[in-house]
Amino acid sequence: MSLSVISYPVFVVSVIVALVLSISLFPVNWLILRPEWLGLMVFYWTFRSPHRFGVLVAWVLGLLLDVLEAGTLGINAFAMALVAFLVLTTHQRLRMFPLPQQCLMVFLLLGINQMIVHFVNQVLGADNPGFTYLLPAVTSAVVWPFVCAILDRLNLKLA
Repeated sequence: MSLSVISYPVFVVSVIVALVLSISLFPVNWLILRPEWLGLMVFYWTFRSPHRFGVLVAWVLGLLLDVLEAGTLGINAFAMALVAFLVLTTHQRLRMFPLPQQCLMVFLLLGINQMIVHFVNQVLGADNPGFTYLLPAVTSAVVWPFVCAILDRLNLKLA
């Protein structure tokens, strides 16, 4: 896909859908398995168009997620900005990776996102023992091929 083919309506709708899915109600047992939807959108848009979507856009989206989740302001903003920065520094290599390796990179980068949020929450007194906080990174890596294919197709049709 060409870098110049970007549909801004697809970007706006995908971010709104990701924000809604990030705060939507799930059964309590499934809540820990919910993918990091906004992290996937930050990864996708920074990966597909690094010259248009970057750290500042990711920071603003993370700040929106902080406000929607009514959590500590700035945690998700910093974590999303870091994910965008890491994608920006590796996006040329990521383009050459086959889909399974891209899934691994999604897991690693969104795992870093989850670790930062978890660490700050632990410092602030949250009680979440174990490594279950990494499950959203795993499910995000599993969902990545579908998200990528859907957004690529929409982006090409509507751009």
